[in-house]
Amino acid sequence: MSELETTNLTNEPIQNRPPQNQDMALDDARRVKTLSPGMLVFKRFIRNKLAVIGMVILVFMFLFSFLGPLLTPYTQTEVFYKQSTIKKDYAGAIYNTELRYSTKQGEIFGGAEQARFLLALGKGETQFKSGDNSYSYIEEGEDFYRIVKLEKFAEVVLGRINPLPGNTLALGFAEAYEAAKSAGENSFVFDGTTYILTQVMKNVEISTQKDVAIASYSIFDAYNSADSSLINSYDFRLRSEFAGVNDESTFEFDGREFQVKEHEGQITIIDDNGEPFVEVSNIIVNPLDANEFLSVEFKAIARDAINDRANKFEFTGDDGVTTEYDINRVNTNYYIKRETQTTLINMFEFPSLQHPLGTDNNGMDMLTRLMYGGRVSLMVGFVAVFLELIIGVVIGGVSGYFGGWVDTALMRFVDLFNSIPAMPLILIFGSVMDTLEVTPINRMFILMAILGLLGWTGIARVVRGQILSLREQDFMVATEATGIRTSRKIFRHLVPNVMPILIVTATASLGGLIITEATLGFLGLGIKYPLASWGSIINISSDAFIMQTYWFMWIPAGMLILLTVLGFNFVGDGLRDAYDPKMKR
Repeated sequence: MSELETTNLTNEPIQNRPPQNQDMALDDARRVKTLSPGMLVFKRFIRNKLAVIGMVILVFMFLFSFLGPLLTPYTQTEVFYKQSTIKKDYAGAIYNTELRYSTKQGEIFGGAEQARFLLALGKGETQFKSGDNSYSYIEEGEDFYRIVKLEKFAEVVLGRINPLPGNTLALGFAEAYEAAKSAGENSFVFDGTTYILTQVMKNVEISTQKDVAIASYSIFDAYNSADSSLINSYDFRLRSEFAGVNDESTFEFDGREFQVKEHEGQITIIDDNGEPFVEVSNIIVNPLDANEFLSVEFKAIARDAINDRANKFEFTGDDGVTTEYDINRVNTNYYIKRETQTTLINMFEFPSLQHPLGTDNNGMDMLTRLMYGGRVSLMVGFVAVFLELIIGVVIGGVSGYFGGWVDTALMRFVDLFNSIPAMPLILIFGSVMDTLEVTPINRMFILMAILGLLGWTGIARVVRGQILSLREQDFMVATEATGIRTSRKIFRHLVPNVMPILIVTATASLGGLIITEATLGFLGLGIKYPLASWGSIINISSDAFIMQTYWFMWIPAGMLILLTVLGFNFVGDGLRDAYDPKMKR
């Protein structure tokens, strides 16, 4: 070899010079390492900006859903309460418009007699009959009636008075009767006894009267329950009503002297010890809560306020605390309200520092519910996809490898499953689980299984098609010569070559499964309380008013679903392009 061939202008041997463009040499070990299949797919993937954005979104969603619940100070079922002072209905009041009856001991004046009395009162008739008994009423005062039973004493026939057997006419009785008859009166008093005249055809019946009952609009409230039996007695009520009608300041009863104080139609009767004894009024005051007890003192003050047409009043209880009450009138009803310290569920609270996304209709932190809801939604999606892959790969792999009658049978099985209306069936299962009252945890697992069992047919078809193509390749011919097991051929050599398209298919399917779960949750057939999912959270806003007013109840959950599905779609498209060998390096 000549010197010219072995040296260059710098007298340096050519063989000792480093080759130019060393980094681009195809046989360089470093170049081979850099362009390994995995690295090649990775480089193609990261060059896809949308795919990178999708991956960032998914990483955020996973951190938000699985790491977030560990960092939040709340649990997904923690209910928050707040103390509030509100004007709450405490009692109701109304003017009594129905007559109340007090029956004398030993007498009967029931519903039938009361109905006959009201009928006679409405017609302006002073006498009425009920069964075999005759009655009359005497208007002792305004809205105060004394009802008596008439007992026949004598009968006047052709001007002659004929007493009933057992009765005798005292001297002067006939003259008293004639005087009342001539004056046109229907009663007269003789020897301290009142006699009632009743015209019967051409005859006149003379009857004595016996007290039976009194009727009035008054309500009697005893200050001391020990006095209730006396206060509710016929005689005491009759005497009290008389005192009120006749504007008496005092009256005696049962050897005791009582004082009468009247104010705007309300009467307070004070006993001989100077203590309030009973309140008599035509205003009914009752608590609105059956567990509440209203003292007579409270009722008296409330009635005074209503009679004075006041809008509010104050009352000091036994504990010495003075409380202000408001009176609201609605038609003929009065509602008495008071400020009450109440513990309320902190529902529909707008975003704050304590609750960045507010609280839901159950008073639970929305941000925390979204974190736990994301965990459930993603778990449902991934488990369902995993089941789809297992079933689809097994059936598609076996069908594609064996072909023939095995392929025909398995594909008809796939067609059978593919013809099942998935969504209606899922809705039916959701309703059945509602009827059976399946627990939320079990409901989640059942939902995963249903979604996985109904969604594998597409994967099976893809795997079958790929394996039908791959089994004719040279490397599979080589495996035949080695004599390895059929299962190893399928799952060791064929399925791994199908993995790229399986990854792409699974990624795209995840988005659809999350939407399906969200749809079921929105319809109330998916994940149930107390567990949270993004779909069940949106279900809260099914009411138009809530949707318009409380945006934080549905917009964040909707955005999370949108971003998650979009992220899976971006990543799926990026993986599809990255695995495509026709893509440029």
